[in-house]
Amino acid sequence: MSEVLVVVDHVDGAIRKPTFELLTLARRLGEPAAVFFGSSDKGAEVAQKLGQHGAEKVYVVDDAEIKGYLVAPKAEALQQLVEKAAPAAVLFVSGYEGKEVAARLAIKTGSGLITDAVDLDENGVATQSVFAGNYTVTGKVTHGTPLITVKPNSAPVEEVGAAGTVEEFAATISDAAKTAQIVATQPRQASGRPELTEAAIVVSGGRGTGGNFEPIEKLADALGAAVGASRAAVDSGWMPHTFQVGQTGKTVSPQLYVANGISGAIQHRAGMQTSKTIVAVNKDEEAPIFELVDFGVVGDLHTVLPAVTEEIEKRK
Repeated sequence: MSEVLVVVDHVDGAIRKPTFELLTLARRLGEPAAVFFGSSDKGAEVAQKLGQHGAEKVYVVDDAEIKGYLVAPKAEALQQLVEKAAPAAVLFVSGYEGKEVAARLAIKTGSGLITDAVDLDENGVATQSVFAGNYTVTGKVTHGTPLITVKPNSAPVEEVGAAGTVEEFAATISDAAKTAQIVATQPRQASGRPELTEAAIVVSGGRGTGGNFEPIEKLADALGAAVGASRAAVDSGWMPHTFQVGQTGKTVSPQLYVANGISGAIQHRAGMQTSKTIVAVNKDEEAPIFELVDFGVVGDLHTVLPAVTEEIEKRK
């Protein structure tokens, strides 16, 4: 059975949940093998974590020559690894970097690429939500090595094995790949909440909050959820753009999405309507968001959300 490469999404060795989801999908296609860009001295620790979720092997690519540059060096390193390992497929987390690296790798290897998949079966057929989530289509790569980026929350996280074996892979990075250098970074502010695009639950607020996001944040914290915002809330200066969900913001696909004081314009729906369950709270019973939801509450979010939060806290 051929290897299926899973490119590890991590921050300083802390592996993000979507990587474990990719390992679940990889087992449907072959033998999961992770690709970790980082320090070689973290290899054993990373292999232990990834092995528990099915990675039978972990390729460690020392990032000393890579971490100071944007995407191109990773694509070159992956090209060399693909040529060596001849995998059945390569899976990436759908994100800004993942899709950029996958696209470059597709060109370098002459392979087909599918982006933003929400499911993947044992035959390599990927399911996608397209046209702002209004249609679901399936597709399969028929040329080269299938390269597939997968949205977070598209598969369960399963613990199935023990530590994987570690194999160090030395890549040769060309000077041409080092033309875009990272000169500064802005560290994330720790909020204690999950990353918006990775969260299993998202609680969002819109124009109906009137700028008061306290009920949104308290409910999110009670549920262990991420906080999101509509474009109207961001444009009003109530929340930073990093919280925006929608066509010009982030796309999320959580198990539960709670929209509060959000009308449900198509631009917002494009970023969240692939959520598994959608709940809306809005004073306007004619709001378009109610056409999309599984459960709706017609009411003032400033009254409804504190009551819901209080009840959740009682049941903990």
